[in-house]
Amino acid sequence: MRPVKLAVVSAGLSEPSSTRLLADRLAEATRVALEDQEREVEISTVELRDVATEIAHSFTTGFAGAALREASERVTEADGLIAVTPVFSASYSGLFKSFFDVLDNDALAGKPVLLGATGGTPRHSLVLEHAMRPLFSYLRAVTVPTAVYAATDDWAAADDGLTPSLPRRVARAGGELAGLVAPRATQEPGPEAEEVVPFAQQLAALRVEEE
Repeated sequence: MRPVKLAVVSAGLSEPSSTRLLADRLAEATRVALEDQEREVEISTVELRDVATEIAHSFTTGFAGAALREASERVTEADGLIAVTPVFSASYSGLFKSFFDVLDNDALAGKPVLLGATGGTPRHSLVLEHAMRPLFSYLRAVTVPTAVYAATDDWAAADDGLTPSLPRRVARAGGELAGLVAPRATQEPGPEAEEVVPFAQQLAALRVEEE
């Protein structure tokens, strides 16, 4: 069996960021759960701040730059996705939404996705169910039952930087994602697998035809 491919998308804007920290913890929990099933894991992390300029350019030019194409391919080719955003105005960040807007329409169809978010206060945890889960449902992804929100206080109380409840939620969510992605990686893709053309590239081709 081939290794399980996990893509991790972090929309944190600072370095270091609590968003990236949560993304890494979720990825590690998923890796541990998969290794308990004797599965090899390959984890690829996409920091959206590194491709923010290219995301903006793709909307105005219709073409994705090399770094954005690579990031999109990592997500598209992964068996499962971990997507984590900071909360702004009771929703996901604009950068987070813009990245998924430039993906091909079918990029996440049927793909298991673990949702995570970070914010200042616990009351913002509703973003997971009121904003993020509907977004990925629209994209036809399969979201795992447990989504993880980490407020500022969640990082402050324990020696390892986590309060007791957060590690339990992280471990549970990672286990759920592992259970969904493992069967997807049991077979190599066929030699005649359909090539996925990014939406931005399709749009650019239409513009050329119209001219």
